[in-house]
Amino acid sequence: MPPASPDRWISTFLQAIAAEADAARNTRLAYGRDLRDFADWAAARDLDLATLDRKAVEDYLVFCDAQGLSKSTRARRLSSIRQLYRFAFEEGWRTDNPALRISGPGRGRRLPETLSEDQVDALLAAARDHGRTPAERLRSVAMVELLYATGLRVSELCTLPQAAVRGDPRMILVKGKGDKERMVPLSAPARAALAAWLAHLDAESARLRAEGKPVPKALFPARGKDGHWTRQQVFLTLKAIAAQAGISPALVTPHRLRHAFATHLLAHGADLMVIRTLLGHADVATTEIYTHVLDEHLKELVLTRHPLARKG
Repeated sequence: MPPASPDRWISTFLQAIAAEADAARNTRLAYGRDLRDFADWAAARDLDLATLDRKAVEDYLVFCDAQGLSKSTRARRLSSIRQLYRFAFEEGWRTDNPALRISGPGRGRRLPETLSEDQVDALLAAARDHGRTPAERLRSVAMVELLYATGLRVSELCTLPQAAVRGDPRMILVKGKGDKERMVPLSAPARAALAAWLAHLDAESARLRAEGKPVPKALFPARGKDGHWTRQQVFLTLKAIAAQAGISPALVTPHRLRHAFATHLLAHGADLMVIRTLLGHADVATTEIYTHVLDEHLKELVLTRHPLARKG
């Protein structure tokens, strides 16, 4: 028997992908948001998840289009619905998957936007002066140096424990999507920045122990329930550093630093398979997009810097 309510449909599905597919928390949250929107739309039209048909799913996608949602968002929502009904079919809640044969809007191929080496240098310089206290400035430098030196995802940065970077390592172990582990190298500037930040954390930990208080384990600790900085704190700090560097804050995100890490490595001769490993991509096709970014950059250089282009 299928669950009696849409909430049970969604919660059971999310529990299953967490247990069986080892889906990351952010992946489950994204599925949950998409499916909740679909369930609310269906409920407003007296449609039951157990009996609605293919036309209902198509009508929902038309509704999403009318709301002005992007192609990528509509494609993601269709994928979420398709996965929910695949699970419902396997569980015997449905005898079919009404979303299976629907052609999605397609995802427009968009090259990742990145930062130039000069912009990254400006960010690193601004980070040294960003913060009201010496400790905050040490944290700012450690954060930007680490993001650029390793290409970490923001979630990987937030959850990184202090133990991972102790002992001045040349390589650190990172737990990525699906709890997959990979090794990433640390540059000399990143190691120096981390050593300075750890020295502050050690002094703070000694004070907390003397006061009988718990000592944080995260590299970037915070008072919240998770004990570490949130994605939002990293985003806001980076944008503040960008403004201080004279760069539009709209251009600077943790993911663009990840793109810069990959693009700059490729531009300086790194092998694509090495970059794939460092980024933690499951498929090299995901990494190959950086070759297109580099091609576009080279094309721009020819069209704007070549003597004949200037004469034209």
